[in-house]
Amino acid sequence: MLSVAEQFLEQQMHPTVVISAYRQALDDILEALKEISTPVDTSDRSMMLKIVHSAINTKALSRWSEMACGIALDAVRTVELEDNGRKEIDIKKYAKVEKVPGGFIEDSCVLRGIMVNKDVTHPRMRRLIKEPRIILLDCSLEYKKGESQTDIEISKEEDFARILQMEEEYIQHIYLAQHYLMKANITAIRRVRKTDNNRIARACGARIVNRTDELREEDIGTGAGLFEVKKIGDEYFTFVTECKDPKACTILLRGASKEILAEVERNLQDAMQVCRNVLLEPALLPGGGAVEMAVSKRLMERSRSLTGVDQWPYRAVAHALEVIPRTLIQNCGASTIRVLTSLRAKHTQPDSVNWGVDGETGCLSDMMELGIWEPLAVKAQVYKTAVEKKDKDGQTGGQGAE
Repeated sequence: MLSVAEQFLEQQMHPTVVISAYRQALDDILEALKEISTPVDTSDRSMMLKIVHSAINTKALSRWSEMACGIALDAVRTVELEDNGRKEIDIKKYAKVEKVPGGFIEDSCVLRGIMVNKDVTHPRMRRLIKEPRIILLDCSLEYKKGESQTDIEISKEEDFARILQMEEEYIQHIYLAQHYLMKANITAIRRVRKTDNNRIARACGARIVNRTDELREEDIGTGAGLFEVKKIGDEYFTFVTECKDPKACTILLRGASKEILAEVERNLQDAMQVCRNVLLEPALLPGGGAVEMAVSKRLMERSRSLTGVDQWPYRAVAHALEVIPRTLIQNCGASTIRVLTSLRAKHTQPDSVNWGVDGETGCLSDMMELGIWEPLAVKAQVYKTAVEKKDKDGQTGGQGAE
């Protein structure tokens, strides 16, 4: 966009004229994208799996694509929340990936609940509870050591003995809380991260309490079906699973090494972002440069009806969009001029919106037959970012890929 605007600045055209034409072109682009887009039935699981599969088909996870697509879709569906007609899918907060080295990648799964890397505070506490009642506290049950340093002057031998006795009493007070919890047959885990606490609350329906004297019956979470502590490898993990209506989940990844798990997580995050974007805005656009050529054609037709100097920057936007199919053709080693001219001619024919460049052969192909799609939310975000348009809330661009 900047390179095609340079010639107008050299011709002493005022920047506000160029910006005005660009913004008008962006509005027409967004309108054209909605007309070209294909609606998606998000309730059709097989269709959603095909869309996710196209996103990870060329990645390291493609060998286990069927499993990965199912995990990504199940995780995003779990954290999906609709309130007053507004859909919220926060996979960053509520769909956490836990990487545990060992086992096979096929052992990976989505838990209907939460898993945290914690063990019980006392070895005699229960490690398996069916239909648990869960209380989440964001406060301490122990005596805290003072932050300031204290100096003590001793004049008698009895004072030193008294100091040792006070230290022993303090240590006993520290473990007093877990002693009473164990005596009441209550299992406790401590020092859980705040983010994990929030996910547990969302999964089992509990409320986080800041003071024990404010605890009420409705603050107790009863939505979980099973509390269990397991040892995987050398570490203990706490599972809160079989939740009735979990709006948070944990994705458990298994693999031979940390490096493999890191690569699998990156690919899985891409798949989940695709699911999220399609669920938020259920529409798809053809890939392979097809949508750029279709939009470019519409802008060129629209520019003929414009008058004044605005038409030239407006038309330049249409030419700038052709950089996507041109780059695809160059990467394939095909003849750029010949294939791009053929693609322009193809898009002048009716019902040819889905025709683009095959990234492997460099020939023209129907993207619908190849199954190459792009979410409408992502493509709209790309154009908004290119023109630097701000929404009503002051943020650049719209709601697209993260």
